[in-house]
Amino acid sequence: MHIYNKIYEFAASAGAFEGYVYKRDFDIEHLSNWIEHIVEAYNALPEEVIEKIQESLDGTIGRAIKSLILVVGENHYLVVKLRSIVKGELPESPDDFNKKKWFE
Repeated sequence: MHIYNKIYEFAASAGAFEGYVYKRDFDIEHLSNWIEHIVEAYNALPEEVIEKIQESLDGTIGRAIKSLILVVGENHYLVVKLRSIVKGELPESPDDFNKKKWFE
């Protein structure tokens, strides 16, 4: 698979995941495979790609983590697994969209 496809697939999955858990009406058991795939896809990206996307990823996955924490708590194994790919600070809340988009 071409690297652009890998980036797109990873970003689409991460963004869809953030939106899905944001509503906080989910079955936590159905999230395990999704989270596993997100972490695997992240780890399969080249380091130079990760360096370029990490800040944005920290926001997207960080907001998803904040949504999950509200339902399952900070120490749930899925929260811990997702936290492993966030390198910066977590956003303040699932509603923390303070970063400007590249197209603004």
